[in-house]
Amino acid sequence: MQPVLGDYRAQAGRARGHYFHQDLWAARRIHAVRPRMHVDVGSRVDGFVAHVLTFMPVTVVDIRPLESDVDGLTFLQGDACRLDGFATGSVPSASSLHAVEHVGLGRYGDPIDPDGWSAALAELSRIVEPGGRLYLGVPVGRERLEFNAHRVFDPRTIVGALPAMRLERFDGVDDGDRFVRSPGLDAFAGARFACGLFEFSKL
Repeated sequence: MQPVLGDYRAQAGRARGHYFHQDLWAARRIHAVRPRMHVDVGSRVDGFVAHVLTFMPVTVVDIRPLESDVDGLTFLQGDACRLDGFATGSVPSASSLHAVEHVGLGRYGDPIDPDGWSAALAELSRIVEPGGRLYLGVPVGRERLEFNAHRVFDPRTIVGALPAMRLERFDGVDDGDRFVRSPGLDAFAGARFACGLFEFSKL
């Protein structure tokens, strides 16, 4: 026997939090543009990538292996700091949601590299074509490293690390897991563990 006694009191689901809001936010932004191709680095396959696959193919890059026979999903195992499978300026649309903060900490089998996060951002910037878009989601707030889990960034650190990109939109998810439209970069600088959602275009 396996009695289930509490479900009748539960809500229908949880339409809040970092992953719910960021996955929906980025998928909607990409759907509005409908680029000729999209490349994702390290985001949730069973969240954001699944959303985008409903309307276009996606190439996914992750340092971990992935077994999949899903139509439209192309998988490349690789390091976010060396996106060798993509020529400079060849990708019209790219994303990395709740992934950059882990790069270089060894949590997922990647080499320890204190500058891994900035190397990953540089590679994402490199592969995006002029006029193309980059969608980022990272923890934001009081800037710190919580080894080996993740980093938390001041939103201005992310913008400063992408000199070849122009910030087109900044939204976020606050410490209460609520979506906030256009709060301004300073609004989350002192947050505990918020989520910054950045849409960049390549200059």
